[in-house]
Amino acid sequence: MSAEEPAQTRKDFEARLRGMERFYHIHHPFHLAMNEGGLDAEAVRGWVANRFYYQIQIPRKDAAILSNCPDRNVRRVWIRRILDHDGEAEDGEEAGGIEAWLRLGEAVGLSREEILDQRHVLPGVRFAVDAYVRFAQTAPWQEAAASSLTELFAPTIHQKRLENWPTLYPWIDEAGYGYFRRRLGEARRDVEHGLQLTLDGFDTRALQDRAVEVLQFKLDILWTMLDAMWMAYVEKRPPFAGCPDA
Repeated sequence: MSAEEPAQTRKDFEARLRGMERFYHIHHPFHLAMNEGGLDAEAVRGWVANRFYYQIQIPRKDAAILSNCPDRNVRRVWIRRILDHDGEAEDGEEAGGIEAWLRLGEAVGLSREEILDQRHVLPGVRFAVDAYVRFAQTAPWQEAAASSLTELFAPTIHQKRLENWPTLYPWIDEAGYGYFRRRLGEARRDVEHGLQLTLDGFDTRALQDRAVEVLQFKLDILWTMLDAMWMAYVEKRPPFAGCPDA
């Protein structure tokens, strides 16, 4: 698209952003298998352990956006995302999303120690997540904020997990599903704010094209994470499996 093209209308631009759902990681073979009951316990535990690395980097990503954002009103709203994940208390609903994910880990049979020490985090997952944090630290804050719009597509998958997993994976303690429940509301709230910022701030065709590019970048991050997990837990070919003395 050339910079001389007229900007899309807000309605068309929003539809274009929402249309990126076709690249969301729920369509990855790993995710499809997981949500059809097609993964063994090792693979489910591997997903939980690796996604934990993503969860603990979300507040760092959001802190980077805050540090680059000169708009006080935006910061006042965006900081809620950090509190959602880091929590505001040690227990109860205010313990935060990271604590909720640790409880999911325990529900699938992992110990807190092995989740926290990151022994199961695959190199490909670490590389992808670190690239995302670095992007948030170095990109204009508006672009980093727009990249978070993958949340547009998240509530549906959280709801499906709550509906399907108790039947598909009866060995998982249902007490661990608190993260998915809390994100149903949080993600919708975050989407409303992030989408408004993007529709307001990306108001030329060139900027709109850039917003789509950074959203694709974030989609690539999530897809790449599952590529690594597919190799390790479905193909049973973990990193360095063919190396001598690995």
